[in-house]
This record gives sequence, C-alpha cells and structure tokens, in this order.
Amino acid sequence: MTDKLSTTEALISASIQPESLAALIWRRFKRHRFAFTSAIILLLMVILVLAAPLSGYSATEQNPKNGYEKPTAQHWFGTDELGRDTFTRILYGGQVSLAVGIFSTVFSLIVGILVGALSGYYGGWVDNVLMRITDTFLILPVVFVLILFSALLRDLPGSADYRNSVWIVIIAISAFAWMWPARIARGSFLVLREREFVSASRALGASDARLIFLRILPNSLGPLLVSATLQMAYAIITESGLSYLGFGVQPPTPSWGNILESAQIHVYRAPWLAVFPGLMIFITVMAINFIGDGLRDAFDPYVVHEK
Repeated sequence: MTDKLSTTEALISASIQPESLAALIWRRFKRHRFAFTSAIILLLMVILVLAAPLSGYSATEQNPKNGYEKPTAQHWFGTDELGRDTFTRILYGGQVSLAVGIFSTVFSLIVGILVGALSGYYGGWVDNVLMRITDTFLILPVVFVLILFSALLRDLPGSADYRNSVWIVIIAISAFAWMWPARIARGSFLVLREREFVSASRALGASDARLIFLRILPNSLGPLLVSATLQMAYAIITESGLSYLGFGVQPPTPSWGNILESAQIHVYRAPWLAVFPGLMIFITVMAINFIGDGLRDAFDPYVVHEK
C-alpha cells in the first residue's frame, strides 16, 4: 500500500512540474500541422542538396550529345542544352540558394538587432538618428538599388573568382534587409526596458550590455525568429530574381535563379528546365513561410492551443 502511494505521489508531482519555455514552444509548434510538416520538408531538402556529390554527375561537365533529354530513370529531371544533368544542377543550385538565404538572414539579423536594440534601449537622440537611417533605407527602391550595388561590388579590384563570388550576393541582400528586424527589435526593447525584471537588474548594478543581451534580448527572440523566417524566404526569392536578371550568382556556378534564366529560351523545347527549379523555389519558400506561421503561433501567449 505504501509503495502504491509513493508511486502515485511521484506521478502527481511529475505531472504538476512546470514545463520549460522551450518545451512549451516545441509542443505548440508540433501542433501546427502545416508548420511541422514544412519543417520536415525543409530538413529533407537541406539533406538532399548537401548530398549532391552523391548524384553521380557533375554540375558543370558538358555532354552535348545528350542535350535536351526528357526526364528518365537515368536523368530524373532531364538534361539541359549542354547535356548537363538538371537534377544535379538543381541540387548544387540549392546549396547556393539556401546558403544565400541563411547567411544573408544571419547578417541582416545581427545588424538589425544591434540597431534596434540600441535605438529602443537608449531612446532619445540615439533612437532618432538610428531610426532616420533605417527610414532612409526603407524608402529606397530595393530591386534597383540591389542591381546597382551588386554591379558596383563586382567592379571592385580583384580576381575574377572574387567578382563572381556568391558572397557578393549575400552582402548585397544583407545590406538592404536589416531594417525590418531593426524595427521589430526596437519595438520589443521599448516595451521590455520598462518591465520590472529590467528595473530589478538595473538596481542590482547590471551594466547596459548585460541588460541588453542577457535580459531584454532573450525575451525578444519570438518575433525576431518569426522575422528571420520571412527574411530567409525573401533572400531566396531576391537571389533568384537577381540571378534571373543576370546580376546575381553568375554561371558556371549554378543557382535556382540562373538555372531559370538559362531555361527561358528553351522553355518550349524543354519545359522541364524551367519547371523543376521553379518548383524547388516555390516549395522552399512556402515551407519557410509555414514555419514562420508556426513559430508565430508558438511564441504568441494569446493564441489558444488545443490540449
């Protein structure tokens, strides 16, 4: 009898043990079916593009005798006009497009969080100066400025490899994508800097850096992570657009954008050259957007979740 009581007490104490914030967010995210499924799809896509060297074909090796082959068991997505395996080129292009999306998102988040944190925490003239700079970048016609900025970076002195580097595209996109996370971070800091836990930490002698990075910023990660998913989708679409226009990643380095650009003149003869890279862009961007929806609901304390 005593053993049964102790077991029951242990189960009750375990059931009332408070759930950690990370576990709560993960449980809420898993209940968002579209977001959880999209996360699995995106993970599988990342694994697939990383496994591109296992395809058995080269992304740049030409074999004109096999040009314009339709999708077969040997060439799943067919071949292009130069006889290159389209499936392999899409996998390698996915490495480039996803790398652009990830790194440009990270860089823009770092800059945006620093600007927004300083602006929201200090206020006053710091806020006015930083927000006017942010507003100036926001009113720029982004596409035209990105084209000009990318062209200028490629004209810098250096080797041909440097001028054709994927990092040029990453820098160009990052330079004009930090404003939205800066706005979000500023709004969060304006609210949280007046909260009791910040006042208590300040009264205990915490420095401004400690308050910004260890007290306020962790409580602002929810909307910033949601913004990061939108930033990544935006970066992938922007890179594809720039490459399609000839100002992004340049051949022979494949990306989904320049594969589409080279396919446009063959769209009637070999439509698969345009369908498959376009489909990859669509699936990736949709998956990232659904993940953002799931994260938004998971971090929102006012959303009612079914038990």
